[in-house]
Amino acid sequence: MEHVVARPETLYVGTPAYLIATENPDGTANLSPASSYWALGRTLVLGLELAGQTARNLLERPDITVSFPDGDLWRAVLRLDGTTGRDPVPTEKLPRYRHVADKFAEAHLTPQASDLVSVPRVEECRLQFEARVRRTTTGLDGSYLMVEAEVLRVHADPDILKPGTDLPDPARWSPLVYQFRHFFSTGEELGWLPKSPTADGPPPA
Repeated sequence: MEHVVARPETLYVGTPAYLIATENPDGTANLSPASSYWALGRTLVLGLELAGQTARNLLERPDITVSFPDGDLWRAVLRLDGTTGRDPVPTEKLPRYRHVADKFAEAHLTPQASDLVSVPRVEECRLQFEARVRRTTTGLDGSYLMVEAEVLRVHADPDILKPGTDLPDPARWSPLVYQFRHFFSTGEELGWLPKSPTADGPPPA
């Protein structure tokens, strides 16, 4: 196999798109799309623009929710592109961004009350995390924030759980995936790890 030098405009090779809700100073909810994400144990590590309202909110009020849309909701995520809860819009976000106060309404999505945190989940998302920020670190170039958050509770649509369990079944649900500025849904299952608690048998040879 031959390779050539590539110069991608972004390094998003395929990560889940998610919607993060935070609390504004007036007690209303801000909702933002994001896709820099990974998880280890009960900790989420999120990458967020430092100039946005989301970063400002969680630095002062650490309760957040992270809701994962599936492929059918990609247009809702797209409606939030180019919007910010910051008013006035920061200089570094002009001219591409515009201020929107009610992001849920802008995305045509419904806020759903949380159990353990002060901010709502996204009702239309079939997998939702309630979490609390435990640590933040400013990125190398000062333009982004690395956020470590502890997941306090997970909510799921029963239809995406393995029947008879409380375990999400990846064969029953596919998250929206963000890949090089394009949206995809995950495709055909190819295999699984031997330790998977939802697999019906050993991995295919």
